[in-house]
Amino acid sequence: MDDNPKGAKVFSLGLQHVLAMYAGAILVPLIVGRALNLTPTQLAYLVGIDLLTCGIATLIQAWRNKYIGIGLPIVLGSSFVAVTPMIGIGNQYGVNAIYGAIIVAGLFILVCAPLLGKMVKLFPPVVTGTVVTIIGLSLIPVGVTNMAGGEGSSDFGSSENLLLAFGVLAVILLLNRFFTGFARALSVLAGIIAGTVTAYFMGKVDLSGVGDASWVLTPQLFYFGTPVFEPGAIITMMIVGMVIVVESTGMFFAAGRVCGKEINQRDLTKGYRAEGFAILLGGFVNSFPINTFAQNVGLLELTKVKTRNVVLAAGGILIFLGFIPKIAALATAIPTAVLGGATVVMFGMVVSSGIRMLSAVDLNNQYNLLIVACSISLSIGSTYVPELFAALPPSLHILVSDGVITGSIAAILLNLFFSIRSGKVELPVQEQKMSA
Repeated sequence: MDDNPKGAKVFSLGLQHVLAMYAGAILVPLIVGRALNLTPTQLAYLVGIDLLTCGIATLIQAWRNKYIGIGLPIVLGSSFVAVTPMIGIGNQYGVNAIYGAIIVAGLFILVCAPLLGKMVKLFPPVVTGTVVTIIGLSLIPVGVTNMAGGEGSSDFGSSENLLLAFGVLAVILLLNRFFTGFARALSVLAGIIAGTVTAYFMGKVDLSGVGDASWVLTPQLFYFGTPVFEPGAIITMMIVGMVIVVESTGMFFAAGRVCGKEINQRDLTKGYRAEGFAILLGGFVNSFPINTFAQNVGLLELTKVKTRNVVLAAGGILIFLGFIPKIAALATAIPTAVLGGATVVMFGMVVSSGIRMLSAVDLNNQYNLLIVACSISLSIGSTYVPELFAALPPSLHILVSDGVITGSIAAILLNLFFSIRSGKVELPVQEQKMSA
């Protein structure tokens, strides 16, 4: 494969990156929007503005100058980490509180990027692996609920919904079993398309929103109204931002390894600053928190094409797609059961990624075992028994009742506790790069 492509090759390779991440990019706005009972028009705006913001963020991250952008050929998309916290904030405080919290979280990462670059040694594989595993476990119930048709749907668990969901799952598995390379990379998108076409002939696809959608998206500041700044929501989203930083750190090191580039503290600072700016921008135009997509780092390793021109082309394509609401409206017509069949795979793969990270950890070490055990237990427990914290004030309750946040805090604090007790410094940056 030519590692310095030009012209049409750059466009085709950039399109490949877009296709590899497209399903993941549109799932976050669809899942969150439907959970908050938004209208088809609002959903179409969310999908469009999300694609637009992902494109801008990708260009900024690949830009690389003195202050911002890590300069690696990576693609950014909406983070699954923020899904359950945003739904919780939206249900308790309203949609505008989500964006008030996102604005503060983005500003926090942007301003504190130099400090976060120095703190990377606090996130060894035992922490990052546990956090990624927790994220996947917290998302699986969302995927399974969608397989049945979505919470509150009149045909929840119907045979038609199950047929669609498991049909999508079958397509994804078959493509992964019998194909390699590009076809395998597009298995999730192919499954969603096949499921949607099948659902159309079953009379379960409503295309009225496509006809009503305009041809050109006009980005709006505060599309849903003036943001609301709730302390509990802000603290929750700031912790989500920290988790995103931890997750992206692993992706930076992985991409750096493929490109033969040593990632130092200054590189991390510029990478965090770019993501913080993208999250802040998303808060103003009503997009979602953004991080580096693992599937695109995997595609980078597969193709061995290391030039930034390819991801610059991908960023441009995402921006173009974001400006066409009719494309976004097509995404909103995807039945919930079809999304469920795809998300249950993607969310399960997040768990698998976390387990793979933990495989590099010395689990014969009792401290590491306790970090993993307590963090996952507290995460699952606070998710399924939220009454445990019922006596706490509402601003604290929303924080500890979210399993991702509770488990992530536990992993970070327990690692610090055992590091102090054992009198040692946990994994420095150089070692973490080797295990990313």
